[in-house]
Amino acid sequence: MKRLPMELVEPFFAALGVVLGGALIGSLATLFNKGSPLATMLLLARNMKMWGILVAIGGTMPTLRIIESGLFDGQLGLLLRQMVVILGSFAGANVAYWLVVTIAGVK
Repeated sequence: MKRLPMELVEPFFAALGVVLGGALIGSLATLFNKGSPLATMLLLARNMKMWGILVAIGGTMPTLRIIESGLFDGQLGLLLRQMVVILGSFAGANVAYWLVVTIAGVK
């Protein structure tokens, strides 16, 4: 079993990578059509936040099963660990969105 800080760091960077990488690479599409790369990057980052979270937690069904066993079977350790993973992924996706907003210069 992983240590608790590592269970926070891995989903954080996974979500950050999905949102930031998707927005940066996706904005290259504006090279082939007219448009602002920064505006496209901002739109993609906003739309990809939830995808980054879902990728970082590994899909929804295993997460729901772990939460169910934590609540109904009394396995609070599993529930706590899954909440840490979810919080880490939320933080990573939001930091990535903040970075894109900062790069785009939007207030």
